Amino acid sequence: MPENFVGLSYELQQLRDQNFFSAGNAGLIQQFRALSVGGVLRLGGNTSEYEWWKPTAETPEPEHPPTRVVTGEPQSLFYPVTTEAVRNLEAFLRATGWTCIYGLNLGTGTPERAAQEAAYAARILGPRLEYFQLGNEVDLFAPHLRDPKTWNPQSYLTQWLSFARAVIAAVPGAKFGMPDVAGHLDWLTEIAELWPTIQNPPAVVRLSHHYYFGGPATNPKVNIPNLLSPETAATVQGMAEIAKAAAKKMGVPLRMTEGNTCYRGGKPGVSDVFAAALWSADYSLLLASNGYTGVNLHGGSGPSVANSVGGSLPGDTLLRDQGVAPEQIASHPHPFYTPIASFGRQYVMEPVAYGLKFAGLLSGGTFIEGDFHGPLLAAGVDATAYAAKMPGGETRVVLLNKDAERDVDVELNLGGMLGHAAVDIETLRAPALDSRSAAISRSGSDRMSRGRYSTTVEHASGVCLTFRAAH
Repeated sequence: MPENFVGLSYELQQLRDQNFFSAGNAGLIQQFRALSVGGVLRLGGNTSEYEWWKPTAETPEPEHPPTRVVTGEPQSLFYPVTTEAVRNLEAFLRATGWTCIYGLNLGTGTPERAAQEAAYAARILGPRLEYFQLGNEVDLFAPHLRDPKTWNPQSYLTQWLSFARAVIAAVPGAKFGMPDVAGHLDWLTEIAELWPTIQNPPAVVRLSHHYYFGGPATNPKVNIPNLLSPETAATVQGMAEIAKAAAKKMGVPLRMTEGNTCYRGGKPGVSDVFAAALWSADYSLLLASNGYTGVNLHGGSGPSVANSVGGSLPGDTLLRDQGVAPEQIASHPHPFYTPIASFGRQYVMEPVAYGLKFAGLLSGGTFIEGDFHGPLLAAGVDATAYAAKMPGGETRVVLLNKDAERDVDVELNLGGMLGHAAVDIETLRAPALDSRSAAISRSGSDRMSRGRYSTTVEHASGVCLTFRAAH
C-alpha cells in the first residue's frame, strides 16, 4: 500500500476561484495535512470538460463545439483556467506536501490548447505533478458530448491519442492516467486489448476508474444498511477483479480516481454520517489489498459539484421535500459527501474523510494474508480485517465492525511473526452509525504474549492495533 495512497478528488472548476487552492488558504491546508502528510489531489470531474486555457489576460475565449443539455450532466458553463490559478495550486501543494493529478479537457477542448496548458502546468508543478488525465468519465460522453452512434472505446482511444501526442510534443516525457471511466469497466478490458496495437504508445502510468455506491439521493436504496452490506463489498471486489485483469494486460497499476457514497452530491443522513466513515475505511482497504495504488474521494465546494451535475444537488431537493427548514439544510456539508466541508470560513473534516484517514494507517505497509472467521461472522456480523507489515518493522491490524448492534470478540494469532510485543490501540468511532461526527483517538496500550492477543471490537466502530516487538 503506497505511502501516498490517500487522495481527494475535486472538480477542475475549483481553479476558477484562484484563492481556493493557494498558500493563503490556511484552513484547507490544515485539513489536507491532517488527512495525510503526503496525499494525491486529483483535479477533474465533469466540469473539466468545459474549461479553457487562458495563458494571458488578453487571451480571448475560444469558440466551443456545440453540446447537448442532458439531465444530470453539466450545463455548458465554460470557464477559464489561468496561470495564476496554476501557480497558486503549486504553492498549495508545496504547503500540504501533496502531489497532483491534473485534468485536461478532452470533451470540448483541442489538442493544441491541451498541449499549451500541459506545458505550463508541467513547468510550474514540476515534481508535484503525478500525471495528466485526459477526459473525465469518457464512457458517459454520449449523448451530451459525443454522438452515441459512433462513440466507443476505439473512437475514444483514437481521440485520446491525438491529445496525448500533442501533449508529449510540448512536454517530452509526459505521463498519463486513463481512461477514468464512470463505471463501465468493460472499457478497461477493451482498451487493454487494443493497447498492443498502438505504435510508440504514450507513457500510461495508471489505469483508472470511478465508483459510487449508488444514487441519486432520492433513491431509497441508498441507505446505511445497503451501504455497509457484505453484498456491496462483494460488488466492489468483482469490479476490482475486472480492473486488475485489464491493468495486468497493460502492465500498469490501478487507481480509483473519483468516488464516494452516493453520486450527484451525496445523500444527507448517509453520506455525511459515521456510516460513511466505516464504508470509506473498508472500501479503501479492500481496494488497497487488491493492489490499487490509491483512492481519491470526491468533494469540494457546493457550487462546483452542483455545476458538475446540472446545477443543483438532489440532496437539497430531498430535504426540502421532507419539510426540513433552510437553516437545518445549511447545517449539512455541501456537497453532502465532501470529505472536507466548508462552513463559512471554517474547514471541517467530515466522517467519510476520517474513514479514509483510518485506512491510511496502513499506508506504506505490505499486506499480510490471513484468515478471519468465527461463529459471529458465520452468523452474519458484518466485520472485516486487514493486516500489514509496516516499514518500521511493526505489524498493524485494522478491524472494522460495521454491524449496527453486535460487538465482536477477536483473538489474533500472530505467533508465526511475533511472540511478545507492545500493543498500541487506536479507534475509529462515533455515538451511532447515523451520527454527524467521527473521531480517531489513541485509546491506550497493552501487551501481547506468546503471539496471541484478544480484543473486543464494539459495534459500529473500528480498531487499529500496532504490534511492536519487545526487546
